[in-house]
Amino acid sequence: MIETFSFPVLSAIIFFPIIVAVVILFMDNDKQRDLIRGTALTTAVVLLVLSAMVYFGYNNEVSGDGGLLDRQAVWQQLGEQYTATGTVDLNAIEGVDMSVFDETTLAFFENYPAYADIDGTVIFDHGLAFEEKFTWIDSLGVSYHVAVDGLSAPMVLLTGMVAVAGVLISWRIDDRIREFMAFFLLLVAGVYGVFVAVDMFVLFFFYELAIFPMYLLIAGWGWVKLREYAAMKLTLYILIGSVVALIGALAMVLTANAFWNSAEGDAIFQAAQQAGVIAEGAPKFNFDIVQLTLAGEAGAFNALGYLGIDTLTFANFWFPFIFIGFAILAGMFPFHNWSPDGHVAAPTAVSMIHAGVLMKLGAYAALRMGVQLLPEGAQTHLPWLVFLTLVNVVMGAFIAFRQRDFKYVIGFSSVSHMGLVSMGWASMNTIGMTGAGLQMFSHGAMTALFFGCVGMVYDRAHTRDIPSLGGFIRRMPWVGVAFIVGGLTSMGMPGLSGFIAEFPIFMGMFAASDHITLQIGSFTLSNYYSIIVIIAAIAIVITAAYVLRVTGQVFFGEFDAKKYPEVGDITITDRAILLLLGVPLIVLGMYPAIMAPMIQAGIQPVIAILGGM
Repeated sequence: MIETFSFPVLSAIIFFPIIVAVVILFMDNDKQRDLIRGTALTTAVVLLVLSAMVYFGYNNEVSGDGGLLDRQAVWQQLGEQYTATGTVDLNAIEGVDMSVFDETTLAFFENYPAYADIDGTVIFDHGLAFEEKFTWIDSLGVSYHVAVDGLSAPMVLLTGMVAVAGVLISWRIDDRIREFMAFFLLLVAGVYGVFVAVDMFVLFFFYELAIFPMYLLIAGWGWVKLREYAAMKLTLYILIGSVVALIGALAMVLTANAFWNSAEGDAIFQAAQQAGVIAEGAPKFNFDIVQLTLAGEAGAFNALGYLGIDTLTFANFWFPFIFIGFAILAGMFPFHNWSPDGHVAAPTAVSMIHAGVLMKLGAYAALRMGVQLLPEGAQTHLPWLVFLTLVNVVMGAFIAFRQRDFKYVIGFSSVSHMGLVSMGWASMNTIGMTGAGLQMFSHGAMTALFFGCVGMVYDRAHTRDIPSLGGFIRRMPWVGVAFIVGGLTSMGMPGLSGFIAEFPIFMGMFAASDHITLQIGSFTLSNYYSIIVIIAAIAIVITAAYVLRVTGQVFFGEFDAKKYPEVGDITITDRAILLLLGVPLIVLGMYPAIMAPMIQAGIQPVIAILGGM
């Protein structure tokens, strides 16, 4: 575990918005509107500050004096040594500054050489920061266990950014503002809870907490023509997916418990306790993700004969259910069509947090609960699931190109770009998965920026029909420039975050092409990842086409002042939204070292568990 300051910052981030939401519900809707807005904004700003503390605190551990990447490299090399020779030799470590290790750490590997064989769990456990853990439901093996690693810390920062932007852009809402702000803060709390959960029960708890207020916000404040249908459709899709994943998760806990009670599993369990990765006295029936990661890496889910079928393992049976169950929230084809309707029907703030961070919950949980815990299942199923991600990428871009509604363009664009995240997971190597982590942050900020721009145009023009608009950059220059920045990011233009994210994904896919095969009966498909990349590149061209079309039709050309008399320049708060979401796209594009090493550190345990590709 990484040493950090003692203040329980993650609990504050989770529970502060819940407490404030309850307080807001006791305020007067008619007499205290400004107080409600001010309270919500203050809460969001505090969350952003705390999120930034978490992010930069972790970033210092990675790129500053902490030497986390060096320690991870040593653990991984030791694991490779033990796998090859059955021994470990600290003197044979190459390319790493060993000065980052103290004598206690070095002695650990000398005393427990066999433990190097489960290096992925070691890397994951030692990469957690701001950790808080205490027993919640002892009889069920449930703990309140929260922490961040290199993958979740950027998502925590992104959530804080979108939370502030969402409150600011909702400033003009008058209808039941008390309930709107309370539900919005509950949604934010649920999102935070998923990203920091290191206990499976806690993850599911906050995952469902995020769905409930989303339904209420869309059904209560969304676009009248579509809101009830879209809210119900969104909720059913995500709820069914999460229930399927939950059944798989419960089966995983039961299977892990049976493994720990076997002679082989008990020996590993005792060694892990002696090494300090599993706490002394921890029950074997446990929802803790560290303990389940250890079970998965030790082969608990790989025994043949599952369900009485000689060639079937637990991992191979349950992986697609768990991965796709969560990936529904990420908009994976063919379970994606709830997403554009949800985007369009939602009020602007909800569209921003929906596309900006809620879809990332699905991708994050699919990696954490699927790939990390069931590596054999990932190696079996991701080689064919990658075709679904390809459909996401290409089909989403083509459908976005055909839309007249400004919001639907961004909605289907979001489906396309989220397909790249799942494609990065399917590469199963460091460069591709690091790119996927970068894409989650880049796409989150970019899409929230897009929906913010759409909302600002719609609030003044009262239409989203693209051919009816035109010349808006003359009256709304800030919005026009922000949309162009977002559009160039979406197109993968060098110098912006989209390029920094997408290029590694494609490179990772190319690198994986030589190693990954797909067996279909007696037919073996090999070297096809490179072909998938070439086909996916079509989406880059189509994305450029619809971005340029929309930008030209909405922001350039002649402006009809008689048709749109209310259209004028935006307020200071709106400008703050555009800066908050737009500047990081440029900063990350120009200086990727501010995030890429951190995400690589978060990906390394998964890579080690998958075999170190």
